[in-house]
Amino acid sequence: MTNFQIYKKTLSFSFVRFLIDLGAFLLMGGITVGGLFLGNAINKEVGAIIGAIVGFILGIIAMSLITFFISNRYKAAQIAMMVKAVDEGKLPDHPYKEGKAIVKSRFASIALFFFITNAIKSVFKQLGRTMTGIAGAVGGEVGGSIGSAVDSAVQTLIAYLCDCCLGWVFYRSEENAAKAALEGAAIFFKRGKTLLRNVGRIFGMGLLSLLLIGGAFTGIFYLIAIQFPTQLNQIMTMLADKRIVDYHVLGIILAAIGGLIMWGIIHTVLIRPFILTGVLKNFIIAGKENRPTEADMAEVTKRAPKVAKLQSKME
Repeated sequence: MTNFQIYKKTLSFSFVRFLIDLGAFLLMGGITVGGLFLGNAINKEVGAIIGAIVGFILGIIAMSLITFFISNRYKAAQIAMMVKAVDEGKLPDHPYKEGKAIVKSRFASIALFFFITNAIKSVFKQLGRTMTGIAGAVGGEVGGSIGSAVDSAVQTLIAYLCDCCLGWVFYRSEENAAKAALEGAAIFFKRGKTLLRNVGRIFGMGLLSLLLIGGAFTGIFYLIAIQFPTQLNQIMTMLADKRIVDYHVLGIILAAIGGLIMWGIIHTVLIRPFILTGVLKNFIIAGKENRPTEADMAEVTKRAPKVAKLQSKME
């Protein structure tokens, strides 16, 4: 199957995740607005901004919990079907139903995977810190900016790697999740070019979707924000930021934040799966052709002792 065929066949998971994440975002916005009006009713001078801040924090927490505990299960099911398509060259007539069944049958392992993901990330975060340190050696703001950009790029690659490791957990269903995830990390170290050759696609499509999707929603949210000049002026007073001379400017800032959040949702659930299809296919094929050895895994456990400790407990 081609990448687009796999993406198209598993798109139902993306639509469900989009509805879940959009609902979580609207809930976050509703809690924020509710806090604003409640605070304004309590205190006309500063209550609105305080209520909005508290509501925004509570909304972010609610959105994060929904994303982590609900949306991620559908993400795992989608990855499971992608792996099945790559491995078998076909998908069942009802991939949505089978994907959910696979996640349900492997729920303990999937929950465990999300737990040990942080341990796996620690391996690659060291690479990010090293590269950031080298860039920072340039000195001054330039070096710091380069280091931050490098670190952000590495973290983006790590996110794709974790998804590939999750795919390998599904492929190696006969193994426990800790060992399978460790094998996935070993594949990257042994065949790093498998993922790195997709860098252009990852960042190119990411930038394009940011400009188109993020830009469009920033414009929409700006038109909404300027309908509340009184509240915007209250926020400006609380911030006491002399650089913001007009509530239109603050409206643009808030709209840009909302645009970035909406871009993050749409890119994550609709654009990113298409990119991941190609990355995951290369990763699984490379792993099948050159299965990690005990020596390869031992090299990884040196860099991620938490993973090794967890694996030893499960064996």
